[in-house]
Amino acid sequence: MVISASGAAPLDVLTDGERIAALAAPGTEVAASWAASADRVISAAGKYVLPGGIDAHTHMEMPFGGTFAADTFETGTRAAAWGGTTTIIDFAVQAKGASLLSTLDNWHRKADGQCAIDYGFHMIVSDVNDATLKEMDACIGAGVNSFKMFMAYPGVFYATDGEILRAMQQAAQTGALVMMHAENGIAIDQLVAQAVAAGKTDPVQHGLTRPPELEAEATSRAIALARVTGSPLYIVHLSAAQALDAVTAARDTGQNVFAETCPQYLYLSIEDLARPGFDGAKFVASPPLRPREHQGSLWRGLRTNDLSVVSTDHCPFCFAEQKELGRGDFSKIPNGIPGVEHRMDLLHQGVTGGELSLARWVEVASTTPARMFGLYPGKGTIQPGADADIVVYDPAARQVLSVATHHMNVDYSAYEGMEITGRVQTVLSRGRVIIDAGQYHGVTGHGRFLQRELCQYLS
Repeated sequence: MVISASGAAPLDVLTDGERIAALAAPGTEVAASWAASADRVISAAGKYVLPGGIDAHTHMEMPFGGTFAADTFETGTRAAAWGGTTTIIDFAVQAKGASLLSTLDNWHRKADGQCAIDYGFHMIVSDVNDATLKEMDACIGAGVNSFKMFMAYPGVFYATDGEILRAMQQAAQTGALVMMHAENGIAIDQLVAQAVAAGKTDPVQHGLTRPPELEAEATSRAIALARVTGSPLYIVHLSAAQALDAVTAARDTGQNVFAETCPQYLYLSIEDLARPGFDGAKFVASPPLRPREHQGSLWRGLRTNDLSVVSTDHCPFCFAEQKELGRGDFSKIPNGIPGVEHRMDLLHQGVTGGELSLARWVEVASTTPARMFGLYPGKGTIQPGADADIVVYDPAARQVLSVATHHMNVDYSAYEGMEITGRVQTVLSRGRVIIDAGQYHGVTGHGRFLQRELCQYLS
């Protein structure tokens, strides 16, 4: 059963080299002739056949708070493949005073020859000036046409409203996409300082000092700036119902505003941040996990397309030695939750639980990211001419998520002990079988850099 963003149909799929060559109804003479002459036949009887997942938000080897995300491009892309993701888009991080192009070169050096699956880059813009704005055009020419900015983290990534406005004006001229981490960092820093001064240092304070109202305020402000400049806007890792309300209202007026959420906001909550002892540190990410009542709004947003994409914001830090940097001061806990391996499976739980249709599962996990970030129709679809990024998925298999069995380079699982239905059986990346029947057959360096076109949803 081939699942696409438009529905499901029983089909046989022929691949030739790195691409999908043809589709045919099973049992026909054409399909029989393929089976007779093929180098290999992969049985998908009783299984789903999906386009490979696209995780449009990962942070491999990301510097943060004096340390680095634990997954390299080698380990992180291998883990992604185990979970049915065949493309990631990672973030090149501009340091203050550095140029965008030198930053891009640095990230190419990190990833080149290391990736098990295909990859692209977004650019984090942390230093807005005349030279940076000119370099945005050069980045587009190099296949990087989405630029992330921060309304959080003063002194590190934070951009003023004026700087955001200038970058949006530039994006509006070129068709580039501005991505926004929307939290009011100035107000949050005050709340954090007050909590630490009062001796409130447990991990749960990370969530309490970043209230949903400050995510909603920043989201509304970003939308207003985008409206003034005519720039498209993509809100990353949306976590709060109030922020979703702002996105929904903007989309209802026809504004080019899009948003993603992440599995952690659909399944985890501030209760996890409040686990006894220091265990809550495992769940520190920004925006923080919210009270459970937000989850229903996020699932509804996925159904209505007010949330367009599910990415992971995969930014793993080990509990030992890394998360523990924040013992006694929650503000020093490295921000990030591992998840690149489990996104497709966790979204399938939305299907089994009645939150998403099969078609919508594929749409938010593969097809829309491909369209949003200039990879379609080479990625995100099973049709002739597309890359043979294909997942054979067993919807009836049972598994238990655990650090003991995952392949991410991190010493804990945010979903430890969670029993789920569905599991990847076989994964092809550009026609090459890299996962099959519980065995890894991938090769470091197989993944290629993807020079992306402009977003198809935007003029």
